Amino acid sequence: MRRLQSALQIRRTSERKGVLIMRTKNIMIVGVGGQGTLLASKLLGRLLLEKGYDVKVSEVHGMSQRGGSVVTYVRYGDKVYSPIIDKGEADIIISFELLEAARWTEFLKPDGTIVTNTQEINPMPVITGAAEYPTELVKKIMALGVNLDAIDALSLAEEAGTSKAVNLVLMGRLSKYFDFTTEEWMAAIEKSVPSKFLEINKKAFLLGKDA
Repeated sequence: MRRLQSALQIRRTSERKGVLIMRTKNIMIVGVGGQGTLLASKLLGRLLLEKGYDVKVSEVHGMSQRGGSVVTYVRYGDKVYSPIIDKGEADIIISFELLEAARWTEFLKPDGTIVTNTQEINPMPVITGAAEYPTELVKKIMALGVNLDAIDALSLAEEAGTSKAVNLVLMGRLSKYFDFTTEEWMAAIEKSVPSKFLEINKKAFLLGKDA
């Protein structure tokens, strides 16, 4: 795997003596190549930057062009020193595909949450017949004691107008775990998505938010 560290970062400009420094929060965005995970991480990173946080985004991916795993770390707080999230450190894992949610559970904190799309995409071993796609993954993940927020993001994306909007559906779902306003999210979407796809992506976000 190769690791790419984004230059997406900002630092607080003021000294705040006597004020409790915010603990760094860790979000992982995982999925399969071609699902739009990188756009989702850039959108989230942009919003966090505009809210004044120190943000670091690190992309980790392998054979993404062949449907391999794509992982992005988003870390934010008053001061972030490293872009990497280790096992047991993720506050939230956003998964674009169900098997990917299961694959990365060990990175979740004991009180963390996985927000996942219930879509199943066969990995190469399943396609070649070397393995079978695991059954009842939602039940198996929940049996681990994980806080699981599962949503059929693909159906909602198609309702919005395109299956490619799964990423915005999941961002809408993620927005429930933040105190940011819908207007702030929409402003970040407008700055991150090409204008010709803007309305579909806004609709997908709202469908995910209201699901």
